[in-house]
Amino acid sequence: METTWVELERQARAWIVEAGDAIKQALHRPFHIDAKSGPNDLVTDVDKSTESFFYDNIVATYPTHHFLGEEGIADRLDTLDGIVWIIDPIDGTMNFVHQKRNFAISVGIYENGKGKVGLVYDVMSGELFHAIEGVGFFINDRKQSPAKGNELAQSVIGINGNWLVKDNLPIQPDLVDIAKTCRGTRSYGSAALEMAYVASGLLDAYISPKLSPWDYAGGAVLLQEAGCKTTRFNGEALSLLERGSIVAAKPSLHETLVSTYLHKGEST
Repeated sequence: METTWVELERQARAWIVEAGDAIKQALHRPFHIDAKSGPNDLVTDVDKSTESFFYDNIVATYPTHHFLGEEGIADRLDTLDGIVWIIDPIDGTMNFVHQKRNFAISVGIYENGKGKVGLVYDVMSGELFHAIEGVGFFINDRKQSPAKGNELAQSVIGINGNWLVKDNLPIQPDLVDIAKTCRGTRSYGSAALEMAYVASGLLDAYISPKLSPWDYAGGAVLLQEAGCKTTRFNGEALSLLERGSIVAAKPSLHETLVSTYLHKGEST
């Protein structure tokens, strides 16, 4: 019998909660920390073991499905054909290391490149943001009404303050203009959580010049079902195989951000 998206979402939820419990237990014992691309790009043995947990379960339960994860447990994909699970085992590893909170597990399930199921689990609060294409966006099983859109001057924007002071970033002056025009900015240190906050209306928009597919794959499905628009800075569709910029907001605010400030395109 063919597995339905509702059944896949139910299984993903069971795994994400189980993985979250293991992460919370890991916080009570020493864990190993490494730097990847730079001193602020951290990875721990907990990231790796969590990704292995998902990979092993997916391969055993759904042998025809494919896997893309941040820590490279599986071979990198060059196609999105079929059903692909895109996993960030700990989104916000710096928060995990330094704060022991404000980090999430992100799971996106795609079919031929189209988002079908998205889950973002705030491990420490137990808050699960989840969505199924055509069914809706939920927080802990409570279906959410579409968030209201605000004009930029009345909006709170999720953006990392580091991007506002990087002089070598071509889009930096435009990001500063956004920060000056909006009501306020916030940075929570987890792209997945900030995208979930846009979907739920806690933020009006989220902006980042550079993210990887596992950072946004789960959140993009949430935003889709919450009636938000998510693209590159230049308005093009997100890639699930390459890094790039992202802007997520309700359609009217998204149009303002792209057409007035961000349309110059991708950063370098």
